Amino acid sequence: MTITVITLVLFSYLLGSVPTGYLIAKRAMGIDIREHGSGNPGAANVYRTVGKWAGISTFLIDALKGFIPVCLARHFCPENYWVAIACGVIAILGHMWTIYLKFRGGKGVATSAGVFAALLPVPTAIAFASFVVCVALWGRISIGSIVACIVLPICSFFIGKHPLAVNLMVTAIGALVIYKHVPNIKRLLQQKELKFEDGAKKRKEHESK
Repeated sequence: MTITVITLVLFSYLLGSVPTGYLIAKRAMGIDIREHGSGNPGAANVYRTVGKWAGISTFLIDALKGFIPVCLARHFCPENYWVAIACGVIAILGHMWTIYLKFRGGKGVATSAGVFAALLPVPTAIAFASFVVCVALWGRISIGSIVACIVLPICSFFIGKHPLAVNLMVTAIGALVIYKHVPNIKRLLQQKELKFEDGAKKRKEHESK
């Protein structure tokens, strides 16, 4: 059992660390995504810099990086919920501080969504809906991400009977993701935060020249 847990945790970190946005941008345009746009190797920056499908692909793959480790943990250690929680947290931390890019990773939104979709499907669906509504209203991914990080712990505590450990983990990860958005919050307060489509418009203008 100990070897199984160690293997799962190590796999979770290595899979979570895979720099999806960096690899897709490098493959598609031969660029280091960290040197363009916001500098974040996440789905939103890839969308603005590389293109729509590149951004969608980045989001889906990053989400799977969180979903798969949790599912594997629940399959191989069904009697120990803590292993699934640990694997989810490790996958998220791997994404945020990836070993493949000298520990410079993304903000963890998509990978967290994958983890919580496996652990808390209904609260995650509600949080995702709040994300979509906020992006539609204000046009900024950062606002949607921050609101979702607030909505998800609330739903986790009050919808369904989830273990306290899961509720606390959701709250802690939500706080960490919001902390990673501090630069975005500062730009929002200064009214300098880019809208979701702003970068894409600039990219299309550049491509048309």
